[in-house]
Amino acid sequence: MTTSSKFLFKASLVAASVAAASSAYSAGFALNDHSATASGKALAGVAASNEDISASFWNPALFVNAKDTTVYVSGAYVMPSMDVTVNSATDVTPSGGGFPGPQDLTADGATQDSVDNTLVPSVYFAKPLSDKTVAGISLNVPFGLSGDYGQDWAGRFHATETAIQDIALSFSLAHRVNDWASVGASVQIHKAEVVLESAVGISVGSDREGIGRIEADDIGYGYALGVMVEPQKGTRLGLGYRSEVDFDFEGDVKYTGNSATLAFLQSRNLVNTNVSDSVTLPSVLTFSVEQDLTPEWSLGLSAIRTGWSSLEGLNIDFDSSQANSVLTFGFEDQWMYSAGLTYTYSDKLTLRTGVAMDNSPVTDKYRSARTPDGDRKWISIGGTYDFNDMTSATFAFTHVMIDDVSVNRTNLPEDSARGTLNADYESSANVISVAMNMAF
Repeated sequence: MTTSSKFLFKASLVAASVAAASSAYSAGFALNDHSATASGKALAGVAASNEDISASFWNPALFVNAKDTTVYVSGAYVMPSMDVTVNSATDVTPSGGGFPGPQDLTADGATQDSVDNTLVPSVYFAKPLSDKTVAGISLNVPFGLSGDYGQDWAGRFHATETAIQDIALSFSLAHRVNDWASVGASVQIHKAEVVLESAVGISVGSDREGIGRIEADDIGYGYALGVMVEPQKGTRLGLGYRSEVDFDFEGDVKYTGNSATLAFLQSRNLVNTNVSDSVTLPSVLTFSVEQDLTPEWSLGLSAIRTGWSSLEGLNIDFDSSQANSVLTFGFEDQWMYSAGLTYTYSDKLTLRTGVAMDNSPVTDKYRSARTPDGDRKWISIGGTYDFNDMTSATFAFTHVMIDDVSVNRTNLPEDSARGTLNADYESSANVISVAMNMAF
C-alpha cells in the first residue's frame, strides 16, 4: 500500500467514525449516498453516467470519466426521524426461584426517537495512466446502521443500541477499449465493526436487570466489475457489480450492573467472555441507461439489486456455557428503481431531479427493534456549478418517505430470553449532500 493510500485510509477511519448512518435513509442498512451528483437524480442512470468519477462506486469503468488527475469529495448529512410507539412489551420469567410472571414494561417508554443526525463521507481519486487507462482509489461507507433507544425504554430486552459500520477502501483500474466501450475493476478492503447492546436478566427489582454489550470487528475483502457502452452517440448503458463480503467477527461481551445484578447474571451463565459470528454483507448489481434527449436534457434510469438473502441473521457464539444468541433477519433480495432528468441550464450550471422506489428486504415475520425497516420513496433535486474547467461544486437534497411498519415479536422461539414486543414505527429522512470536484 502506498504512502498516499495509507494516509487516505487513515483519514477515512476518522471520517467514517461518524458515518454509521441510521437505517432511516436506505433500505436494509445499505448507504446509497456516495455521490452528491448521483443523489441529485436519485441514482438514475448512475452506472452509465459520463459526468464525473463519483459514479465509479456503482461501476468502476466510470473512472474513465477522468481526463486529468481528479479528486472528488462528497458528504451527505442525514437527518432522520423515527418515532416508536410501544403497544405492549414484557420481559421473561426464569424457571424456578419463585419469581412472578412476565413483567409489563410498556410504562417504561411508550414513544422514543432513537436516531440522530449523522454524516456519510465519500472520497475518490483518479490518475490517468495513459489516454485510455485510469487508476483510481476510493473510500466509502457501503453499509451502516445506528440506533440508540436508551436503556430505559420498554423494548430494551430486544435492543438498546445497534451500530454496524462498513468502511471500504477500493483500488481500481478502468480502460477505454474503444470509442464506445469501457471496462473497469476494483479490489476492496473492508473494515467492519458491530455494536449490539440490550438489557439482560429480568425486571424484578433493580438487582435483577443489567446491560449486555457486544463489540466485534473484522477485515474482509471484495471486488467490483463494470462495463459501460455507448452503442450510438447519446445512448449510454452501464452495468456494475459489487461482490459479497465475508466477515468472521470476533470481539467480546461485557455485562454491567451492581454487584447483586452481576451475581444474578452469572448464575444464568451470563459472564464476560469472547464472542464470534460469521456474516456476509450482500452483493450489489446496478444496471443503468442514460439517454440524451436534446443538447440540454438527458434521461436516466437505474435498477439496483441488493442480494440481501446472503445476510441470514446473527448467530453469536459465546466462549462460555451461554447459549448462542440468535436473531433471524429473514431478508429477501430486493430492487431499487429510479428515474431522473438532467438539464444543462448554461455552460456553468447543471440541474438535476429524480424519484426512486427503494424496496425493503425485511419481512413482517422477522422485523425487529434492530431492523425496523419499511419500503421507501425518494424525491431528489440537485445541481452542479462549474467555477472553471477544473473546479465545480455540487449540491443535492433528498426527501425519503418511509412506510409505517410494526414490530410484532410475540411468538418467535428465538425471543425466549428477550420477552415480547409490539411497537409501531413512523420514519422519514431528509438528506443534504455537497461535493467538490477538482482536477489538476
